[in-house]
Amino acid sequence: MYWEAVSECMSRDELEQLQLERLQATILRVYMNVPFYRKKFEELAIDPDSFRSLNDLSKLPFTTKDDLRDNYPYGFFAVPLREVVRLQASSGTTGKPTVVGYTRNDIKIWSNLTARILTSGGISQSDIVQIAFDYGLFTGAFGLHYGAERIGASVIPISSGNARRQVKIMQDFKTTALVCTPGFALMMADTIQELGINVNSLSLKYGLCGAEQWSESMRNEIQEKLKIICTDNYGLSEVMGPGVAGECIERKGLHINEDHFLVEIIDPETLQPIPVGSVGELVITTLTREANPIIRFRTRDLTSLISEPCPCGRTFRRMTRVIGRTDDMIKVKGINIFPSQIEAVLFEIEGTEPHYQLIVDRKGSEDELKVLVEVSESMFFDQMKKQRELVELIRKRLFNEIGISLDVKLVEKKTLQQSEGKVKKVIDYRKK
Repeated sequence: MYWEAVSECMSRDELEQLQLERLQATILRVYMNVPFYRKKFEELAIDPDSFRSLNDLSKLPFTTKDDLRDNYPYGFFAVPLREVVRLQASSGTTGKPTVVGYTRNDIKIWSNLTARILTSGGISQSDIVQIAFDYGLFTGAFGLHYGAERIGASVIPISSGNARRQVKIMQDFKTTALVCTPGFALMMADTIQELGINVNSLSLKYGLCGAEQWSESMRNEIQEKLKIICTDNYGLSEVMGPGVAGECIERKGLHINEDHFLVEIIDPETLQPIPVGSVGELVITTLTREANPIIRFRTRDLTSLISEPCPCGRTFRRMTRVIGRTDDMIKVKGINIFPSQIEAVLFEIEGTEPHYQLIVDRKGSEDELKVLVEVSESMFFDQMKKQRELVELIRKRLFNEIGISLDVKLVEKKTLQQSEGKVKKVIDYRKK
């Protein structure tokens, strides 16, 4: 199914011409209306009228999250505040939030892009969509809410938390699609089991998960426990919110809405472009944003591009699932480690729960790495011998995966949760 077939299936030549025209308009827009960019362009002697090719994008400066915070709250807006009909902000936990604004046209575009994501994930006018994201300044809930209403689906804006109430609503309202974090989807599955509900008695068919990193093993577990088709989607507040990219039901990568976002993959150390298929940092330039257009935003998310055609017929390039962040990657004893590597190992070990946390510290001149692993409640009632065997199994499997030894500590279920369904994956005391 397509929401906007003409756009989603346009030829690459048509797409690149459209991207160039929209890039030229965006460059002029930020130069004329955003003091930050005007100053940057003048410092670098950039003529905003000189862009004739998409290859010229590399001449433009990067934008970072610190740049947005330094111009808090409205310094990146390209329109008067009277034209902004919606204000939202990032869900960051450190420093000032990054503020994002929307004009009426921005909201219309946002609705269409999230409608594309939902449609490609199997959602139609006939569905009842339960949105279990927080309805606050976080962009996730509202963006997907707009898309679901645009399609004509029924929306349950239940917000996040309270898994038992969520399950009750799911039963009574006959929810067919669940929108939430992957961690919360697993919590819902566990709650359904705890309540003694037969999952096959539910009307649930689809799950659209996002807002945190997750692995293919985690997807498989969600699909098995909830008996649904589960797709991944990607977005970030700084460039719009959800709607940047999403999987179709083929689940072979996330289709990027390239007619609205120009993407690059760069080496996070050299800041130079890398070949298609190589893992690097995703950089996004908005092409149609009116309220606060962004040039070459460094997302810090690590992914790679897929250029091969998708069986679904969409022509936009795809990106692989985000495997980590440049600021989540940790180097211990000279080895680069991503939380996703740890997660993939833990999901293969029976008895462990989806939540874990990496603790990095330094004793003298030596780095030390510890992983806290949530395990099922029954594990704490078993003999100490079984606990020791599980610890040793986890330690061996992780050593084979990452090549260094580490301490493993088992903790009770829900010990690590800071908010429902979401855990801070890495705590590095070496930086403090």
